Amino acid sequence: MDIVITYVNGLDPIWQQEYAKHTNTPILEKRFRDWGTLKYLFRGIETNMPFIRKVHLVVSGESQVPKWLNREQVNVVLHKDIIPAQLLPTFNCNPIEMHLHNIADLDEEYIYFNDDIFPLLPCQPTDFFRNGKGVLGMSHHLLAWDMFKKICRNSDRLARKILGLKPQHRFLRPQHTCQPMLKSEIKAVYDRLEKEILGSMTTTRSAKNLNQYLYLDYMYLNGKIINERLSKKHFSVGWVSAGKLRKFIERPTHKLTCINDVHLSESRYTELRTTLIEAFERSMPNKSKYEI
Repeated sequence: MDIVITYVNGLDPIWQQEYAKHTNTPILEKRFRDWGTLKYLFRGIETNMPFIRKVHLVVSGESQVPKWLNREQVNVVLHKDIIPAQLLPTFNCNPIEMHLHNIADLDEEYIYFNDDIFPLLPCQPTDFFRNGKGVLGMSHHLLAWDMFKKICRNSDRLARKILGLKPQHRFLRPQHTCQPMLKSEIKAVYDRLEKEILGSMTTTRSAKNLNQYLYLDYMYLNGKIINERLSKKHFSVGWVSAGKLRKFIERPTHKLTCINDVHLSESRYTELRTTLIEAFERSMPNKSKYEI
């Protein structure tokens, strides 16, 4: 199986110029801010997921590729390589995630990682896939009160529609962690719904979007996902103390952790960023094969 990671460095001046040129939406720091922790995701993969065949890093352009990345070990994928030209440039994760299956030489079984999710303890292939099925916790929600949940609801309704199922008031929401994907299942959905998918996409996020949950909902409703929660601890940097974050990284109790960014003061961002890097350096001090 492969891993696909999407990454954006909001501090990149070339990216910032493109953003200002193509959108009037203010830059949302929590969505684009770089915490300097990407290399530790790669170290975690090498240490705790040695069964991975290939890692693919998806970025908007060459200026986004980290200087330390070993491109002999990582397949760098640019947006233009996988996303239809009419959707580019994009500053919206949804068009990116909806087209990851177009990556060249992508394995049938792949795990999609955001750059804020880290494997901290040894994992097994069966944590993510068993007998041709993905493993992921799926829950039901009733209220779609914010943009993200509206996008989730859009995806649930369309997945049910193409499977001939009746719409429901409740909608599915996959566990917030890395996600096991089956390329053939995703391609089948995309080929059938290409017009609807492309028509829902916008340069920045909108409540009309579909997202990759369309694929996961379809897989689950089609019997291709085992509903079992992955071993993951979630932290919001808006609430967690620096000490608690440091303690967990150095002595983890779950295989995976998500360190979710929110709006922060500059001083708290600096404090937590320093804490994270110091803790990761203590727990994973050695360079991985993915680094120069």
